[in-house]
Amino acid sequence: MTDLLDGLPPAAPPTAHEVFGARLPVLEAYAVLLAGPGIERGLLGPREAPRLWERHLLNCAGLTDLVADGDVVLDLGSGAGLPGIVLAAQRPEVRVLLVEPLQRRAAFLVEVVDTLGLPNVEVRRARAEDLAGSISVDIVTARAVAPLDRLAAWALPLLVPGGRLLALKGDRADGELAAGRAALRRIGGARARVEQVGRAELATLARVVVVERTEAGPPALRPTGPRARR
Repeated sequence: MTDLLDGLPPAAPPTAHEVFGARLPVLEAYAVLLAGPGIERGLLGPREAPRLWERHLLNCAGLTDLVADGDVVLDLGSGAGLPGIVLAAQRPEVRVLLVEPLQRRAAFLVEVVDTLGLPNVEVRRARAEDLAGSISVDIVTARAVAPLDRLAAWALPLLVPGGRLLALKGDRADGELAAGRAALRRIGGARARVEQVGRAELATLARVVVVERTEAGPPALRPTGPRARR
């Protein structure tokens, strides 16, 4: 896997040292993979390299405020591993399942997990519909995957009763929640709110839509095509 380390990442800003502490070397190695193979394979746009830390790595770091030790987290539509890889690197005591339906993205995630040496991470090539009814986790995370109503319909069947969807939505969080409240009630979202995580001075400030699954929960989604290869 040494060819994965050929890319040149932007230097970690001073705030990254405070945010990630002793785990910073893992995040720096991840930045190398994103800036090199991640861009070469089309998982990130070429213009993202200069703002890799502020826009992506630090932007995802605030989610750790909403995750407890021992939680099982499913990162839905993980893509390049954001926010799942960042969370797993920050919190070795949290188990993270990266779910990605596209082969080339799933292959990249497997290589990243192997290169970074993250024993608390599993990659599964699948769609949410394929997993409904066969898996239950404490938290589902998502970033830039789908509008909130559609995202919640995919995520809530994967949660234990009382589990939470954490959707990084940025400035659109309040508007998406207002537009999606009726749909959330229909599909089993007991409570939904916008929470602000992180700190502005550390460049980790972010807005997250938190949707909690009801005790009864929504019906499991029915797969809409051939089962994804695991």
